[in-house]
Amino acid sequence: MGKRYGAGRWILREVDLQVTEGDVLALVGGNGSGKSTLLRILVGLSRPSSGRITGRPREIGWVPDRFTAHDRISAASYLTHMGRIRGLRTAAARDRADALIDRLALAGGRDAPLRTLSKGNAQKVALAQALLVPPDLLVLDEPWSGLDASAHGVLGALLGEVAAAGGAVVFTDHREALAETHATGTYAIAEGRVRRRGGRAAADGAAVTEIVLTGPAGPPGPDWSAVPGVLDAARRGGALVLRVEGPHSDAVLLTALRHRWSVDGVTRTDGGDGADRRQHAGPSEAAR
Repeated sequence: MGKRYGAGRWILREVDLQVTEGDVLALVGGNGSGKSTLLRILVGLSRPSSGRITGRPREIGWVPDRFTAHDRISAASYLTHMGRIRGLRTAAARDRADALIDRLALAGGRDAPLRTLSKGNAQKVALAQALLVPPDLLVLDEPWSGLDASAHGVLGALLGEVAAAGGAVVFTDHREALAETHATGTYAIAEGRVRRRGGRAAADGAAVTEIVLTGPAGPPGPDWSAVPGVLDAARRGGALVLRVEGPHSDAVLLTALRHRWSVDGVTRTDGGDGADRRQHAGPSEAAR
């Protein structure tokens, strides 16, 4: 796939990028490298000049690099309206909007007029509107730009939750270290070409994480064999033991906690020699 405007230079050339369920992919590169152009093609806002995009899902969440917020309307009213457009009933849209506003700690709360928001708080509204309906693909352009420190962790957790639910995430950032912290794979864009660079997937290599869970009382949990990254699931006494691909371990842990499982132990081993590299033991209460 390639992109250029008119007879100008090729902004993107011979791009071959596959995005699958559970991926959290970062695109890094300097200003003008083509990061934003590639994101706009992914979400369908721009067409490639050569090649094509296949398999684009129905539910796409899009967070642009700058959210225009000049309206007098309040954050909650805007998000409720966007939820209605996305197919939610009014009450469901309002509840989802309020939950996201609270979680992102929007300055001024639900009644804050959009035109009064700082860049960072406008970014929170942009993120909330992209998550009103669980996205199959979440695409974000420089999402950490302007966010306060407390929101950084919340954003990272939200990306992991989208992946854990079977969605995929693609985001850009010019800071490679930050990108690799949150991504399972990192791609660098330079001179119009996209090349694999790193990320947790590259760093972990063949690493496998063993997660020991104690199930909650009540309805059974998810079909673990269908959760992205789970290699196998087996009973050990009263516990469930999951073997998980290293890049997916954080997302699987989030899935467990969301379904009210307790985490009794986490052990990561290196696939090359089988030696333990990191171990955490001791029961942890599931989120309530």
